[in-house]
Amino acid sequence: MAQSLELLLIQFLMPDNDARRQAEEQIRRLAKDPQVVPALVHHLRTAKTPNVRQLAAVLLRKKITGHWAKLPPNLKHSVKSALIESITLDHSPLVRRASANVVSVIAKYAVPAGEWPDLLPFLFQCSQSSEEGHREVALILFSSLTETIGPTFQSHLVDLQPILLKCLQDESSTRVRVAALKAVGAFIEFINDGADVVKLFRDFIPSILNVSRQCLANGEEDVASIAFEIFDELIESPAPLLGDSVRSIVQFSLDVCSSQALDLNIRHQAIQIISWLAKFKSSFLKKHKLVVPILQVMCPLLTETASGDGGDEESDLAADRAAAEVIDTMAINIPRHVFGPVLEFASLSFRNVNPKYREASVTALGVVSEGCYELMKDKLEDVLFIVLGALKDQEQMVRGAASFALGQFAEHLQPEILSHYKSVLPCILDALEDPSDEVKEKSYYALAAFCEDMGEDIFPYIDPLMGRLVTCLQGSPRNLQETCMSAIGSVAAAAEQAFIPYAEKVLEMMKSFMVLTNDEDLRARARATELVGIVAMAVGRTRMEPILPPFIEAALSGFALDFSELREYTHGFFSNIAEILDDGFTQYLPHVVPLVFSSCNLDDGSAVDIDDSDSVDNGFGGVSSDDDDTNDEPRVRNISVRTGVLDEKAAATQAIGLFAFHTKNAFAPYLEESLKILVRHSGYFHEDVRLQAIIALKHILTAIRAIPDNMDVSEKQKEVLDSVLNIYIKTMTEDDDKEVVAQACMSVADIVKDSGYAAIEPYMPRLVEATLTLLHEESSCQQLESDYDAEDGDVDHDEVLMDAVSDLLPAFAKVMGSNFNALFVKLFDPLMRFAKAARPPQDRTMVVACLAEVAQEMGAPISAYIDRIMPLVLKELGSSDATNRRNAAFCAGEICKNGSTAALKYYGDVLRALYPLFGESEPDDAVKDNAAGAVARMIMVQPQSIPLNQVLPVFLKALPLKEDHEESMTVYSCISNLLLSSNPQILPLVPDVVHIFAQVVVSPVECDEVKSKIGMAVSHLVSVYGQQMQPILGALPPAHANALAAFASKR
Repeated sequence: MAQSLELLLIQFLMPDNDARRQAEEQIRRLAKDPQVVPALVHHLRTAKTPNVRQLAAVLLRKKITGHWAKLPPNLKHSVKSALIESITLDHSPLVRRASANVVSVIAKYAVPAGEWPDLLPFLFQCSQSSEEGHREVALILFSSLTETIGPTFQSHLVDLQPILLKCLQDESSTRVRVAALKAVGAFIEFINDGADVVKLFRDFIPSILNVSRQCLANGEEDVASIAFEIFDELIESPAPLLGDSVRSIVQFSLDVCSSQALDLNIRHQAIQIISWLAKFKSSFLKKHKLVVPILQVMCPLLTETASGDGGDEESDLAADRAAAEVIDTMAINIPRHVFGPVLEFASLSFRNVNPKYREASVTALGVVSEGCYELMKDKLEDVLFIVLGALKDQEQMVRGAASFALGQFAEHLQPEILSHYKSVLPCILDALEDPSDEVKEKSYYALAAFCEDMGEDIFPYIDPLMGRLVTCLQGSPRNLQETCMSAIGSVAAAAEQAFIPYAEKVLEMMKSFMVLTNDEDLRARARATELVGIVAMAVGRTRMEPILPPFIEAALSGFALDFSELREYTHGFFSNIAEILDDGFTQYLPHVVPLVFSSCNLDDGSAVDIDDSDSVDNGFGGVSSDDDDTNDEPRVRNISVRTGVLDEKAAATQAIGLFAFHTKNAFAPYLEESLKILVRHSGYFHEDVRLQAIIALKHILTAIRAIPDNMDVSEKQKEVLDSVLNIYIKTMTEDDDKEVVAQACMSVADIVKDSGYAAIEPYMPRLVEATLTLLHEESSCQQLESDYDAEDGDVDHDEVLMDAVSDLLPAFAKVMGSNFNALFVKLFDPLMRFAKAARPPQDRTMVVACLAEVAQEMGAPISAYIDRIMPLVLKELGSSDATNRRNAAFCAGEICKNGSTAALKYYGDVLRALYPLFGESEPDDAVKDNAAGAVARMIMVQPQSIPLNQVLPVFLKALPLKEDHEESMTVYSCISNLLLSSNPQILPLVPDVVHIFAQVVVSPVECDEVKSKIGMAVSHLVSVYGQQMQPILGALPPAHANALAAFASKR
């Protein structure tokens, strides 16, 4: 075989493609015989040309796995010896590296089996050789061996570390330094968090930084690039490898990213390190006081723009874009530390003579608005002064950035931003007339984001807005038409029925867009399809249903055009149509459900990049492994996904849920396939799809419960409930996205309340365990950074997740009543952790609201916790935050109502704490309403413990309720009961009470049940105190008197 193989190897290297193919086929056949191993080893050592020797090594690496176990011991020994000789004696670096790769593959099997005891000693000796090539190849082997026998090195790290350190400092050879860098990076993956091992790795960092600085000074940016890859691994490692070196790493990264003399790629890597630190190790940045130094570099980087010659790739690497991403990430993760410096930068820069700084000032504010929304809401006047001023700047780039920032504010600063509509909307309207199409486009985006939630406030602006928008639709470039349609959709969503006068014209215009078929027009067609669905939601079923057929037909025909974004928006369109038609959508299910399933089952378009350095780097692509050779396991290095398909899948997944929810039992034929898809998508790699699956699963449950009951259906309902709850419980603890977990929690709470205790009782132990995991902040999506735990007092409220988690406890209490106490005992202390003084105010009010609702549902057992709860409630009643005072007032009332005699000792303290909430100094009506509700509950359960002569005048002065009408039944029942029992303390106040009652019965926001309760009390007063009541009733406005009389007569 050896002789024929040599000829084939030579033939394979010929430039003639036919000869190469023939050689490859014959090599493939020969390679099935174990004797190919000694033959290839022979050529590796004896072939005259390096190319043939290298090819022999490449083939040996690919085939040795399948044959190694079958080789006799003497042959195994000769193979190992030949490889060691090749590594140390061959003059070609490429051959030495190829041989090292073979060693790595063999070691995977030989080292654990004890068949190669002298390999590691040889490598240690080789790495200290005086010959550069030996040192380099030993380091290369160390790197590659980590992939096959990584854990074996654990016990050798102490010996290996000084060798790697020495090689990192090898000033005589760049190749050795590079190989040492790669070796250090390769070992990170196998590091545990033992203190000794962690120290060994932390000691590498100064040397890595020194090597990188030297290499950058010498123009060797590729070596520094390897250092950034190592820092990336250090940041992502579960072991605490960074330590105090984080300061040095950040400083080095800042030096690199701010140096315009360096290549964009290396600068982008440096910025990316800062971004990863902000995302995964933000507490480190706070601990080492690095936030301000980072922002002092990142904010000015926003002024740096790409030259524009490098196309999209250069634009993606541009420093300003990368810096904006870092600032955004920091704002999301450490908002309280970011907002101040960014606002300071913006305040100093917005008047700068350099327009790039004026642009950067408003860009920075726009970028941080998502993460810093709570802080920015308090400074909205100052921020808007800067941004609205920039909207009138003489430079286009500044006006464009201001439009972008306004759009971000409109998206993230709700609802506070809407109160500024009188100053903001006219500025946006002016910007729509800007001579720059770019500014116009961003202004349409801002308009779309701003208008969507305006509600009735938009009414005065609809006409001028629609005039501009319709004109734009008729004569603008496609990109402007697309953003214009988005803005029209927001106007329609806000205006609802007030949009009817404009609907006909808009819908007629959309018909021409919905038949476009050229590739460059399909995005506009997608937007038009979306807009028709939004307009349909605004104007309602009655007006829309008769004119729907041509739009349905156009939407369905779009699926033949193979454009993912069009399919995505069309799924959204049909979701909206299902919502307005409800059961009337059933007729379309046979047409749309298969399309939704098709999108859900699409190939993700994953592109897998295999690390196969031999074949790719050296041109040996033709010698790929045989089809049946599955033992050679290449390393997957990168996965990329077409985001269009991902968005389409998310929209289709959402559509499944909405179709099921609105058509109920008519969706029965599609339930089984839908459930399979949703179960699969609940574990999808991207959180957008998982989120929609989690939402849709609850809708599937709703649909199957709507099917007329029989034995089979009942069994199926149990199966679906089981599948759904098991997925939710798993998601709560194992999913790494907080929004997905929060949605699972909200869905669980809804299902628990809808299903009743009998149905969910088998799942309660696991539900409580999952809830405990979340309260302890130990679920996958809450993992604290391993290097450094956040200090007390430096924690931000997790609004997305923890508010949803805290809703679980009242849901459990609602279905279990007083029996919930057996579980609440376990949950109480973990919940109260969030009420510590060091926690943010939002955490504390979350706890108070949760306790109030638990008390309301659980009843008397809450008395056992009163001494722990009341000090918190009393403190929160004096909070500077209105939400905290409101929830505390509600909680105080529920605790007193359900706490029985255990609460009595706190009555005086509670009344004293509530008193300021009734005064002129309390600016928030909802707080006053909840204070009234608290007093009403206290009076109803312990009237004898309340000084009514002092309390009632203050209490009545706060009425009628102005905002929180959920308190109405409690408050007005309390007063009615006092009247019905002829309580002597209430009788002198009857004129005030009647005046209050009269306002309540004419109020459109109060329910008939409340009004009937009032009518009963008034009827009682008239029957008992007829003559005395006449002048009181006669003093009322006629409309009030008549309304009161009408409800009194219904008794």
